[in-house]
Amino acid sequence: MDCSKLAEDGTPELGMEFNSEDDAYKFYNKYAFKMGFSVRKDYLNKDKDSVTTSRRYNCCKEGVKRKYKGDVMPKRTRTPTKAGCGAKMVIVLLRGTMKYHVHDLVLKHNHELHIVQCSHMMPSQRKVSEAQRFQTEISEDAGLSLKQSHELMGKEAGGMENMGYTREDLKRYLRTRRETSVKYREAGSKLNYFQEQTLENPSFFHTVQLDCEEQITNIFWVNAGMLIDYNFFGDVITFDTTYKTNKEYRPLGVFVSFNQHRQIVIFGAAFMYDETIDSFKWVFGTFLEAMCGKRPSTILTDQDHAMVAALSVVMPETFHGLCTFHIKHSFMKHLGNHYKKNSDLLYMLGACMYEFEEVEQFNRVWEAMVKKHNLENNEWFSGLYRIRDKWARCIMKERWTVGMRNTQLSESLNAAIKIHLKLDHDLVQFFRHFNQVVDEKRHNELIAEYEMRQKLPMVGLRQTSMLVHASEMYSPTVFVAFQNEYGKSTAMVILRQQDAGMFVEFAVMRYDRRPERIVVFNRNDLNVRCSCKKYENEGILCGHVLKVFDTVGIKIISPEYVKRRWTKRAWAGDCFDWRGTEIVVDPKVIISTRYRELSPAMIKVATQAAMSEDTSKVVITVISDLTKRVELLLSESEEQPLQKQKNLNMEERDKIEIVNEMGEAVVTRGIKK
Repeated sequence: MDCSKLAEDGTPELGMEFNSEDDAYKFYNKYAFKMGFSVRKDYLNKDKDSVTTSRRYNCCKEGVKRKYKGDVMPKRTRTPTKAGCGAKMVIVLLRGTMKYHVHDLVLKHNHELHIVQCSHMMPSQRKVSEAQRFQTEISEDAGLSLKQSHELMGKEAGGMENMGYTREDLKRYLRTRRETSVKYREAGSKLNYFQEQTLENPSFFHTVQLDCEEQITNIFWVNAGMLIDYNFFGDVITFDTTYKTNKEYRPLGVFVSFNQHRQIVIFGAAFMYDETIDSFKWVFGTFLEAMCGKRPSTILTDQDHAMVAALSVVMPETFHGLCTFHIKHSFMKHLGNHYKKNSDLLYMLGACMYEFEEVEQFNRVWEAMVKKHNLENNEWFSGLYRIRDKWARCIMKERWTVGMRNTQLSESLNAAIKIHLKLDHDLVQFFRHFNQVVDEKRHNELIAEYEMRQKLPMVGLRQTSMLVHASEMYSPTVFVAFQNEYGKSTAMVILRQQDAGMFVEFAVMRYDRRPERIVVFNRNDLNVRCSCKKYENEGILCGHVLKVFDTVGIKIISPEYVKRRWTKRAWAGDCFDWRGTEIVVDPKVIISTRYRELSPAMIKVATQAAMSEDTSKVVITVISDLTKRVELLLSESEEQPLQKQKNLNMEERDKIEIVNEMGEAVVTRGIKK
């Protein structure tokens, strides 16, 4: 008897035939779902060719719980679930047709069956599909708890009863996933993760450093979006290694800056073993390799001596500035005994950092500070003065720093990382959650881009052609800064003007009697230079220059005074990686676009078909055929190197081959602890 003839009834009968053992189980399990009991696969017989000759499917309540034979009953015992139920279905292989037929069948149960609302809780009915597993992994990577993830998917399915599994099934799957990752060991899991990223986007760059014992010490990685951001905003960067909240308590070094919206952009990250000169030299050298040798104009770091020594070797042409925040922190560490109540020592140091624009004034106040607080013999204070060109405003004002004086961008990034990362995360979890932080920052960029095109700039004086021109070029954030400078220019006066042929020298001062500034204007090429050096330092024209422009009749900003990194089109242009290949931020964008087109259409069909049983059956049949066709096409067209890598056994995973700095292939022994 063919099971297809009884599809409408759905009740098993003696003599029914099935093409495979799996078909028989699915049929009986479907019947169990309707009736309200769970199926358990019992004894199995096979021939010498490993072909199943007979199989028995029992009710899960078959059998009885064994009695405890000891003298003392254990404190904890499992609640009995078996009731000696005799319901079963036995199938036997017919050699003539190679089909399975129902040889023995008992339909009667000796226990109460489950109601329909609880059918999804029965063990044989619970199954986590591939799509649900994928969604669970995404939720875990996003930092959602298991409870939050389960509730979210329950709402999407229209109720917990429609999910087909319980929270315990999700918990079991995630535990198995972690155990599989541990089986490959940490180094193998890391390599597997990086290979997954490379397969998704060939522009993903990663490398590791091995020590003399062939253990992994330092790890560096850059994704495609970071490469593109560095191409446009990598002129000034900060590097910081203060964040160490991870399982191995390793320093996390991050290269960051900000874009035309003055938002954080990340250029690369390094998971370091220690903070020695050799480690920093490797990290900085690898960073330049990933960025095709393009060096930043300025890099800001803390006062770490190993970092300073490494930068002097790897990036000798790059200006190295010091973070003023760390200097203040070190001040409390080295001069805390000098800082007493009502002491002006910290105030005077802050004035030397931020306020004084003339070297003579800086030196005068510094000498007075040293004499007043008896700091002539303090080694740290003397050393700070020797490197004043790295932190004092009067000397740094000619350096291109886009207005940055500290590594607070890194501190802000660290605060965002702490939201997603936990101390007990392993290395691969660390990478995944760090990418989540990077994705959030990139999404903030998209929001700023949308608002820039959606909202018109707030021009204070619409009749001023200079401001109108600036609003058309600059990003909203930078335009606000420029408009502030223009507002300051209206409160300035020209004290004197001295002509010297081609050059005209203006002495400009504000009404509030601020120090005067000298602006030199070139009549031939319209070039201008101001003694305050704001343009050289931040890339925005100062109020002194704008006052001179207004005086000489210049009503728009010359192109040479518009920094591209501050404009609305800062991202314009193609970018290429270290292999000379054009970088695509996310190759999966096309896939996402297709998904957005297909998903509404499928949901619309499902919504309409659910209105009647006949339409539901038609849609299920069509979807089943469509799924087979899609899987066939994908299996024929896709290459699966990633799947082959995942299927490597543990012995192969332990032997990870890496090319060392000498270009030799070596087998790493794992990650150095």
